[in-house]
Amino acid sequence: MKLLVKSAQHFATQAHTQINHLRKYTKQPYQMHLKRVAQTVSEITDDPEIIAAAWLHDTVEDTPATFEDIELNFGSRVVQFVFDLTDVSRPSDGSRALRKAIDREHLSQASPAAKTIKLADLIDNCADICKHDERFGRVFVVEMQQLLPHLVDGDERLYRRAERLCSKWAEKWSIPPSAGTTWVEPPALHATRDLFSNRKLQRLFGEMFCARDVAESLPSYDWNISERELVHLLSNGDVSVIGLRRSGFVYGYVLLDETNKKPTCLKRRFMDAQLVDIDTPLLNVIAILVHHQFCFVSSMGQVAGVISRNDIQKPAVRMWLFGLITLTEQYMAEQIKLIWPNEEWFKFTSSARLAKSKELKEERERRGQKCDLLDCVQLSDKALILIEDTGYMERFGFSSRREAKTAIKEVESLRNNLAHGQDIVSYDWPQIIRMTSRVNETLSNR
Repeated sequence: MKLLVKSAQHFATQAHTQINHLRKYTKQPYQMHLKRVAQTVSEITDDPEIIAAAWLHDTVEDTPATFEDIELNFGSRVVQFVFDLTDVSRPSDGSRALRKAIDREHLSQASPAAKTIKLADLIDNCADICKHDERFGRVFVVEMQQLLPHLVDGDERLYRRAERLCSKWAEKWSIPPSAGTTWVEPPALHATRDLFSNRKLQRLFGEMFCARDVAESLPSYDWNISERELVHLLSNGDVSVIGLRRSGFVYGYVLLDETNKKPTCLKRRFMDAQLVDIDTPLLNVIAILVHHQFCFVSSMGQVAGVISRNDIQKPAVRMWLFGLITLTEQYMAEQIKLIWPNEEWFKFTSSARLAKSKELKEERERRGQKCDLLDCVQLSDKALILIEDTGYMERFGFSSRREAKTAIKEVESLRNNLAHGQDIVSYDWPQIIRMTSRVNETLSNR
């Protein structure tokens, strides 16, 4: 069974590497954190499925991998551990404090094995965060104090170790035991909220686009249909998922399992976290697709539609994302004018890029379009100008110019792929997640 652990290590490493996932403070490859958690867990148990889950505990929450991917590759027990360790709250559930309460309740129902993995995760995260970031470390310690009572069923040795570590930092920063919820709004959230001060924009990005705009009809068949027929329908049709009916109601779905030499079917009941109403905002739909391969849409109490990640390619979503990027670019231009009035920003732009902007301005004016030079500066150039201001870097939560430049490239990639009708799910899914999560966070806390 050592092969299972090796496979989990490889899967997790690949998933996090593909999105260039690094630890925030040390800039280590993210798999170093996973390795430490898995090693801590392996000191407690030699159960390969628990150690595998330790490697995989962040894959669904942080990478394009879904619960379905974990189950197909590692089985039902491992995916249950990963599910127990994945936050179930959504940005629309309210403030950070409310969401953390929902996630604590979810984790309190987890198995002792999953709680043991969580304790190992807390130990590594606490040591890293508190060492490098006192501001957020204080928030983390309070939340850790609130979470630990829910983890007493985990391994006793790890529980005591986590408790001692939490107490150490609480004493250092004079945080009383079981302190009340303290949430300090991150600079990035404060800055982003400025984008949505207009109520019309709040409605546009938070409410106008919804599940009905992207959902496809879910074909359904009676529950006693043979597996042979289901395999045929899924293998030769245009559908990747089929609903199952019992007594006239769709109660679950079927996927094709192609991990074996001979394709078979996987029958599943709907999870509450996968179900949305037809009028559910698109923001919440995307939040579900972060964790699940499919989001199922109900109308008049009956599941009738399905949304997959591939549906994010549809025009309504592309319009929404492009509008968000456009709004962000306008906001950047406003900030540049405030920080460097009288076009003092010139000094941060190369002569070649500035010349191209001037040419574009002249061409627009020739066509009778009124504009200033900054309107003609490219998105990436505006962003590069802004990161020259350290205050701006801090407001948007960037710890280094390198990190900011990476984010700029990701936004530009998404914008270009949207503009040219390219595949945005295969190449830009992590960036879509980050952007929509930021918007969702902003609107739920406005």
